[in-house]
Amino acid sequence: MALDQTTIDTLKTITTATLTTILLKKGLRNVWLRGAMPLRKGQERIVGPAFTLRFVPAREDLATPASWGSPISTRAAIEAMPEGCIAVVDSMGVRDAGIFGDILCARMQKRGVAGLVTDGVVRDLDGVLASGLPVWCSGAAAPPSVAGLTFVGWQETIGCGGVCIVPDDVLVIDADGAVLIPQALLDEVVGEAVEQEKLEAWIVTEVERGVPLPGLYPMNDETKARYAKFKEGN
Repeated sequence: MALDQTTIDTLKTITTATLTTILLKKGLRNVWLRGAMPLRKGQERIVGPAFTLRFVPAREDLATPASWGSPISTRAAIEAMPEGCIAVVDSMGVRDAGIFGDILCARMQKRGVAGLVTDGVVRDLDGVLASGLPVWCSGAAAPPSVAGLTFVGWQETIGCGGVCIVPDDVLVIDADGAVLIPQALLDEVVGEAVEQEKLEAWIVTEVERGVPLPGLYPMNDETKARYAKFKEGN
């Protein structure tokens, strides 16, 4: 699924913190991917549909360097990634085997992949950083993926960082980590998030001019009336 540019541009202005609040109000508590933090400080917020990849525990007859040339391989999966997608990798939280290194990340960057997010780690850290691919993960480790994991497929429902990810669900990722938006809820979440950002920006201005928090955040009826009046004038 390709996201329209308007949706992408709008979500790039919305923090993941705001999105978790909106999703919480809809009853979705488990939408933040544990263990996936920015590899490089200052990475810009990215938005895109999930392209999922799945690893399982290593089995010695399957997890070998020769498996990298198999039709079911991370290499084949990368060639199937559409431009603008976010690669979401279920690494089972394994931290002593790097799922992707510099060459694979460079190829993803060349194909126009928006970014990589995993609950595991990468390897060839300097090369991965040099590739320019935005990466969110749990760190780096020298051993290759086959030292601890077996790659089994792509574009299927996975668990990453303790969150259920379905292909084409939408991810928004920034300095606070990665947040999942179920594809079916996308339009209403976007609309509500835009209003929430406007509301919180107004609350910040109120705090800056000395208004105390009780009744302001969350708002009581008087504050709601003041905010409504503010919106009418803007």
